Amino acid sequence: MKRVFISDCEGPISKNDNAFELTSHFIPKGGKIFTVISKYDDVLADVLKRPGYKAGTTLKFILPFLKAYGVTDAKMRDFSARTLVLIQNIKETLRYVRKVAHAFIVSTSYEHYIKALCKTIDFPYEDTYCTKVNIDKYMVAEKEMAVLRELAEEIAEMPIIKIPPKAESIKDFSSKDQEIIRRLDEIFLKEIPQMEIGKIFSEVNPVGGGEKAEAVKNVAERLSVNLTDVMYVGDSITDLEAFRLVRENGGLTVSFNGNQYAVKNAEIAVLSESSLPTVIIADVFSRFGKQQTLQLVKNWNRETLMKSFVNPALLNRLFKLHPKSLPKVKIVTSKNMEFLAEESTKFRKKVRGKAIGELG
Repeated sequence: MKRVFISDCEGPISKNDNAFELTSHFIPKGGKIFTVISKYDDVLADVLKRPGYKAGTTLKFILPFLKAYGVTDAKMRDFSARTLVLIQNIKETLRYVRKVAHAFIVSTSYEHYIKALCKTIDFPYEDTYCTKVNIDKYMVAEKEMAVLRELAEEIAEMPIIKIPPKAESIKDFSSKDQEIIRRLDEIFLKEIPQMEIGKIFSEVNPVGGGEKAEAVKNVAERLSVNLTDVMYVGDSITDLEAFRLVRENGGLTVSFNGNQYAVKNAEIAVLSESSLPTVIIADVFSRFGKQQTLQLVKNWNRETLMKSFVNPALLNRLFKLHPKSLPKVKIVTSKNMEFLAEESTKFRKKVRGKAIGELG
């Protein structure tokens, strides 16, 4: 029986943060607006742990602003296709993985972007989970449009919230950041929901946090497999629930150029500009299971790999691409976790750019 390979999209498969890029392109000071909201998202999901709130809700919060600045489904499709940037070797990685395992993509990204990605890498869209949205069905009156643009300008002027180490409540934040959190609460929990466009908040369901875990469960049920036979690859806060589900049930969790949230919740951390380490890990996991995969990673070096049961063609590609030193692949432990998280975060910014790399 084939094992199962499930991967997040943005990070492990592509370099984009499509929602960030859409906001930056279509909204004045959109990059700053998205970053402020994204950090607020991190606060609600990871620090305050608001009941019913899930990481990735940023993709819902920015939709009214995109609508207010004239974004349509056609513009989202066109922009997504034109700006798509893939991780090196990902096409051949997914092509190989699909031969040895059942492969799925579980992403918070909008469906416009995932459809563009699937077309480019020749991956079946029906084997993906993503955020469904039809932005054209929503109307924005002139008065609401003006209010939304004013709110966008207000958010653009806000400082980015700084999350103190070990913060557990709003009292742990600076007084200035507490004011920002409360103001954003007013905007996203009261003011916009009362507008006509506010129904977009109740109708759009971003695939993040618990939704990713549910997608993993759904895949396992579809294929009638145990979670012990699932390998999950992620890179951000939206992957935490999926990581926990897979790990607690004996599957394998891999952070690929992950931020601190991903590294600290994964068993393996990969730092690489190429997806070749991912396909090697997937190859061993698919054929031999978790323990032999962890053993291989524990002794990740050229000599060990050459003596292993990894497909020789994959090794040749890896050694050819990295003739001097291999990409870093490490088992995450309590002793190296903080260092790896910091190192991976820095590498993430190198691969995807500082603005995207700093997002949760």
